[in-house]
Amino acid sequence: MAKGLQKAKIVITGKNGQLAKEFTRILSKMGIEHFAFKKEELDITNVDRVWSVMKEIKPDFVINCAAYNMVDKAEEERDMAFLVNAKAVKTLAEVCSESGAKLVHYSTDYVFGGEKSKPYIEEDNPSPINYYGKTKLLGEMYLKENLNNFLLFRVSWLYGKGRNNFIYKFLNWAKENRELKVSENEVSVPTWAKRVAEVSLKAMEQGLKGLYHLTNSGYASRYEFALKIKEILNLQNSIKPVNSSIFNLKARRPEFSAMDNSKISTELNFSIPHWDYDIKEYLRELK
Repeated sequence: MAKGLQKAKIVITGKNGQLAKEFTRILSKMGIEHFAFKKEELDITNVDRVWSVMKEIKPDFVINCAAYNMVDKAEEERDMAFLVNAKAVKTLAEVCSESGAKLVHYSTDYVFGGEKSKPYIEEDNPSPINYYGKTKLLGEMYLKENLNNFLLFRVSWLYGKGRNNFIYKFLNWAKENRELKVSENEVSVPTWAKRVAEVSLKAMEQGLKGLYHLTNSGYASRYEFALKIKEILNLQNSIKPVNSSIFNLKARRPEFSAMDNSKISTELNFSIPHWDYDIKEYLRELK
């Protein structure tokens, strides 16, 4: 890593999440000074606490891994989703603007409505169809309005060492059910949290700024995602493709929300692996 990042002080929010865990692991290995906070230690909706932590530590970077990401619950817990995904991002942007820190923030493919048939690029207009996506888009807007020095990454179908991801849930379903029904009409990019952390650090090191789509390469339906897990782990379950409408979920999902990672790949001169390659790597690590 460049000297600049090696000497940096980094604050990480959302310590218990799968993305923050990857950052803390990598930064510890590299010997970079970082301060990771779980919600009980730094609730980003607590404005006074955010200001006091920033004044005390004076970080060069703030990596915001805290988010309200329960897509269906967000339809009911609207105030909390807005507070965490939008209003708190405004606070972080204001604090970073005053302190001179760079804010690294994560948004989602769910800012798109699914009307395209080829991967979304950064210039495409967002049109979220669920409340979670709307709050994440508001967070993006507040960030841009209040800060110039930021990295904004949209990620999709993130998985890693945690419970709030498709692989963890799928493996639990597979233990309990011989036949599994999986949506074939939802398409995006399964993306490894470890890869997101690595590419984010490369972008920080090289001084990139602005909006980027940060996903693995290629795209898949939930059904294809499930088939790949079954193949790698040699599971004996039968998997049946179905339309997502049978699940009667509270929040609508875009049918196609895959994003194109060409911009970040080109600017970093780095080829991000295909989604199926990284799933193999992740499941090998998991074992």
